[in-house]
Amino acid sequence: MYRVLRALAAIALLFVAPLPAAAQETARVTFGYLGLADDPRHRALETYANVPIRPAIVPLDGARVALREARVLARALKTEFTLEVVQADGIDALVAGLDRMVGELGVRFALVDLPGPLLAELAGRTRDKGVTLFNVSAIDDELRGERCAAHLFHVIPSRAMLADALAQHLAAQQWRDALLLVGPEAEDQAAGEAFARAIRRFGGRIVETRRFVAGRDPRQRELNNVRLLTQGVAYDVVVVADSEGEFGRHLPYQTVLPRPVVGTHGLVPLAWHWAFERQGAPQLNQRFERQVGAGRRMQDAEFAAWAAVLALLEAHARARTTDPTRVLEALVAQEATLDVYKGNPASFRPWDNQLRQPILLATADAVIARPPLDRFLHQRNVLDTLGVDQPESRCRR
Repeated sequence: MYRVLRALAAIALLFVAPLPAAAQETARVTFGYLGLADDPRHRALETYANVPIRPAIVPLDGARVALREARVLARALKTEFTLEVVQADGIDALVAGLDRMVGELGVRFALVDLPGPLLAELAGRTRDKGVTLFNVSAIDDELRGERCAAHLFHVIPSRAMLADALAQHLAAQQWRDALLLVGPEAEDQAAGEAFARAIRRFGGRIVETRRFVAGRDPRQRELNNVRLLTQGVAYDVVVVADSEGEFGRHLPYQTVLPRPVVGTHGLVPLAWHWAFERQGAPQLNQRFERQVGAGRRMQDAEFAAWAAVLALLEAHARARTTDPTRVLEALVAQEATLDVYKGNPASFRPWDNQLRQPILLATADAVIARPPLDRFLHQRNVLDTLGVDQPESRCRR
């Protein structure tokens, strides 16, 4: 059940046993956690008629679950691992909170749960503070590209990784012609562009891009009627970018042509899904629900926070010390991998600090595929078929 942390504890015991008695005194390591006091991205989503679309997300719970699981490892390392949380309304308060954690508690590693623009600003203001940041919720590709930072690591998959995973499945199914429907929000635009890029990258084509708006306003009938939006063109699949969830949920079974719906609805690319039934995932889901409450299912940002803490714990075990420089070296070592319960071992890409990992393609209650798919090969690591590969990267740190 605790296969990863038991393995880490075994490694730690091997390393710790020969150390002199003075080195056996219990050390204390505090990880930081920064987030907004009320992040609108994590609120539960409901329609105007109070139909639930998405439950609330609490990434901090994922980090706390990982720390609780680390008790065996902590005893083996003779180290007490704790979490210091700062949640505030603005960037100034967050930077001040991080300064306090660094100065008073010796924090050198911090999980960060912020929207992309705020995370980029935080990274810019913390370059010289001696702290390494772990992004657990912002999927923006720019953070891994032109706005990357040497001390900013990304545990949540990028938007490009998610889109590429979906496009691999479309290519494997030979659904080559896609009708792309894009909503009015900025997030919809970004998702639509990522889906289009990925589909073309894997040999498909966008037969047409159409805009939609949610609602029942008869004056915008041509923009909110599923039948009108999906007629007059031939396609193998409908790809939808709808971050608000009001329009996309009505697409399946209403398109003019009987075609699958994918994207933000229908078949969706995710970092994590409660219905994944392999690689130890059911046990992780059970532990999460047992610790945070029945009915609470782990979602992407909660999974990323869990994996970030796990990565730090493994790095401490490999480094055989609490020295942050050596821990960071262990984290990014070429041979360092991480079991994130999704099959292929995860690891950080050296060119943009992104955690390479499989992606789950899921419906509401089932995982249909786990890209990277077997037919897509890479000269170094098959996981690098998902997202921005080294030759394409715009990251210049």
